[in-house]
Amino acid sequence: MGSIKYSDLIINSNSMFLEEEFGKPISEQLSTILRRNASKDDFANIAGRSNISFSTIRDVVYRTNSLTKANAKAISLLVHTAFENAIASKLQAEGDILYLDYLLKL
Repeated sequence: MGSIKYSDLIINSNSMFLEEEFGKPISEQLSTILRRNASKDDFANIAGRSNISFSTIRDVVYRTNSLTKANAKAISLLVHTAFENAIASKLQAEGDILYLDYLLKL
């Protein structure tokens, strides 16, 4: 228990969070990063895959509910999704910058 296979990636919530983090809200930094890089659709998709309710995931992300061993699986998946989304946003921004730079030089 504690790992969820996601495509070819195995996400292990036991190694992502320290024992002392359970029973407390996630850090403000993690909360901010997850809110910035994960959408409501991401929450819903992860809820469906992890059998943790959308509202529990949302409450953990917004720090109104504590991290538990049960919901850590979903939060670990959300961390992975937010990481992928952050990379995609960065790549899109870099492409936009190149295009806008081209237009400004015309």
